[in-house]
Amino acid sequence: MKRLLVALAAVACMAAASDPAERLPDPVQEAKAREIFRDVRCMVCQNESIDDSDADLAQDLRRLVREQVAAGRSEAQIKAYLTDRYGEFVLLTPSFSAGNLALWIGPFLVLLVGGGLLFARLRNRTPDAELSQEEADKLARISRDQGL
Repeated sequence: MKRLLVALAAVACMAAASDPAERLPDPVQEAKAREIFRDVRCMVCQNESIDDSDADLAQDLRRLVREQVAAGRSEAQIKAYLTDRYGEFVLLTPSFSAGNLALWIGPFLVLLVGGGLLFARLRNRTPDAELSQEEADKLARISRDQGL
């Protein structure tokens, strides 16, 4: 049991490890910066937050966020600054907007319209017409001549 606790503590320390020289002296500001880190995407790794990434760009972004926090900016102001500079892709959870709504609803609308068109097409389909006596005789003659 003791080994398990030691292993868990070591993992927790490694997860929280960062260069102490980079950290803000105020623990409240550092906690605020770390919270923002979790919602900012590493532009190199793309599926990791800058809090989890070891890329140089992530380190630069962490430094930038810490500078903004130290300057007294709010989380919304910092995220607005980052999105102005890097685009909305920098946020792991994008904001709600008409463009994002279209991206999320668009595929469902395409499926719905496609299903409606398919249903209408199948519903309005005319049944296969039967052959007239003349066509049936001609088909029989062709089949007989071909040896079918």
